[in-house]
Amino acid sequence: MSLFDDDFYSTKRSRQRETPWRPKGSGAFTGFTVRRRNVALIAGVGGALAMLLLVGLLGGLSKSGTHAETAAVPAAATKAETRPMNVNDSVVAATEKIKPAVVSVISAKRDDKGQETGIGIGSGVMFAKSGDKVRIVTNSHVVENGNQFEIVNFQGEHRKATLIGRDKITDLAVLEADGKDIKVLAEFGDSETLRAGEMAIAVGNPLGLGFSPTVTQGIISSPKRTIPVSLSREGTDYDWEMDVIQTDAAINQGNSGGPLVNIEGKVVGINSMKISDMGVEGLGFAIPINSVKPILESLITDHKVKRPLMGVSTQELQAFKGTDVLKLPADVKTGVIVFEVSGPAKEAGLKAQDVIVQLDDRKIDSTIALRKYLYNEKKIGDKVNVMYYRGGKKLSAVVTLVEAADK
Repeated sequence: MSLFDDDFYSTKRSRQRETPWRPKGSGAFTGFTVRRRNVALIAGVGGALAMLLLVGLLGGLSKSGTHAETAAVPAAATKAETRPMNVNDSVVAATEKIKPAVVSVISAKRDDKGQETGIGIGSGVMFAKSGDKVRIVTNSHVVENGNQFEIVNFQGEHRKATLIGRDKITDLAVLEADGKDIKVLAEFGDSETLRAGEMAIAVGNPLGLGFSPTVTQGIISSPKRTIPVSLSREGTDYDWEMDVIQTDAAINQGNSGGPLVNIEGKVVGINSMKISDMGVEGLGFAIPINSVKPILESLITDHKVKRPLMGVSTQELQAFKGTDVLKLPADVKTGVIVFEVSGPAKEAGLKAQDVIVQLDDRKIDSTIALRKYLYNEKKIGDKVNVMYYRGGKKLSAVVTLVEAADK
């Protein structure tokens, strides 16, 4: 059994049950909502069992980076001199352009004795060179449980790789390998200009090396969807949201980290997940390349993505019943209950059982809303005005955000 078992996203949800509010002691609470939902997990690893997300970046993301030449127009395109180029010719040309930059990513886990205890296979894209090294983008979940890595190109050549950095929230990671004789790098497009109905091509390695590389064709079903995901990947709660591209190009286990490209062969997204419910077809998702680029820069520069920390552990107020003990005004129906405080929040005077309803001028009705506001709109060192209720009184505190520690 692989160490890297993955689940596709499912629309099926078990019934949500309200949990009685049972405050205990000085702030330790029981009674979290049991929300057993099948969670959106980023598809793409797991040997012959695997799946999930990512792709490459043109134009070196570090100042010292250099770029290899992109592929020349394939022979199929030269036939256009004698006959008009049709859609099939364009798809062939786009495929030939991107295929040399797509690799399989093998993530192995070895113990102290050198014994292999697990292996997973996903996809990746070579996107930049730095000196004699080539950089590869793939999914974080593809590499998170491994300690030895390899890439395999479409000709079957193996190269050892080193993990430069990864980010669990965006499910992106960067590997580095020997760049000798690497001539082709992926070219990035502009995901902001995508339109529903335009051609999309997915390239990757479904079900492991035996099917690499595989090309599937479809369309952009929607250039922007927001879907809930579970950062813990344990299927108990949605605690984050991802903005993704929806496509009907087939994405299967092992495709994670492979590119979604346009008709010009430019990468517009990183293949990440699909809906796998019975009777559902053609619902795949990719991370927009415009969202990928800044993450890659951070992973190369800092080996991680630096994010601000407020220092609270929260749960939605509306997930509980019997919260009269909190003495909230009748019109306060949403917010987040603080369960634990640390760091900046503790220094600012916040306590367990406080109910946060607003950050600055932004109403907060869920833990996802709180995180998205902090991660997307605030920086380390910023001050945040927190509005909250305690014992029926509306209070405020100013919290100075610090850098979140690695997890």
